[in-house]
Amino acid sequence: MSINDLYKGTLHDENGLDMAGVFKSLDVDGTLEHYKNQKAIKPDWDAVKTIENTNADVIVELTFTDVLTGEPAITHCKTAIEAGKHVVMTNKGPIVKAYQQLKEAADKKGVEFLFEGTVMSGTPALRMPLMTLKGNTITRIEGILNGTTNSMLTDMASGMSYEDSLDIAKQKGYAEADPTNDVEGYDVQGKVVILANVLLGASLTRHDVPCTGITKLTREDFKKAKDSNQVWKLLGVVENDGNVVTARVEPKLLTADDPLAQINGPMNAVTYQCDLSGNVTLIGAGAGITETGFAVLIDILSIR
Repeated sequence: MSINDLYKGTLHDENGLDMAGVFKSLDVDGTLEHYKNQKAIKPDWDAVKTIENTNADVIVELTFTDVLTGEPAITHCKTAIEAGKHVVMTNKGPIVKAYQQLKEAADKKGVEFLFEGTVMSGTPALRMPLMTLKGNTITRIEGILNGTTNSMLTDMASGMSYEDSLDIAKQKGYAEADPTNDVEGYDVQGKVVILANVLLGASLTRHDVPCTGITKLTREDFKKAKDSNQVWKLLGVVENDGNVVTARVEPKLLTADDPLAQINGPMNAVTYQCDLSGNVTLIGAGAGITETGFAVLIDILSIR
């Protein structure tokens, strides 16, 4: 068993690690340098060396997301797969940039490549349709896939300004100091690429997905929506006409009786339009430490 973190350090012990001891070390100064078994500390092991040398069967990749390059996570995934190890991850970058390549490599090596947490955290936006909607042709996927913007739109619908809604989202921990990835729709853009490629067998990139965020919506837009009994939502949309799969991200007015119009605050939801089952809507948290941890757990438990 091994743990590697760019800032905290590396531990490795073939007989396993004492997690209570790991947390005790972290409590001292945020590093692994105080772990009781000093032989387990590997100061010269970086992430790649840890992946290559560990006796673990599963590599859990939890590095930061870079949807532009997918690195360093793509390299970590390639290294693990080449070493014959299963990969579980919550990092969108490699799935957006190199899904087909990594999936083919994993299949060739006979290992699992699992990433449920990349779309709606612990809510099974990938596993549910893959497992329980088999036999259907999914013709359309439409979803609220970013909790930050949905929380902001909920507040703006009540008359709050864009600026005030963003400040509140930051105070609640929903929005980052730089919220560009959320408010411009880029986070949703990456997620619709994943949905299209994984569920519908497409080969889309981010450049194939037109993307409009919520920054141009005004109080007047929300007033008109309220007067017409409609609701603004930032939607990720994937359409499958049988020959071509397309996708887009855009603010859209929904009628008040639409299931997605009733999703408020930081909650996420996605509707799968199926030829046999009709519309199936999945609702759940799209982020959170516990929820993301569950996504990792269910992927590990799914390894055969």
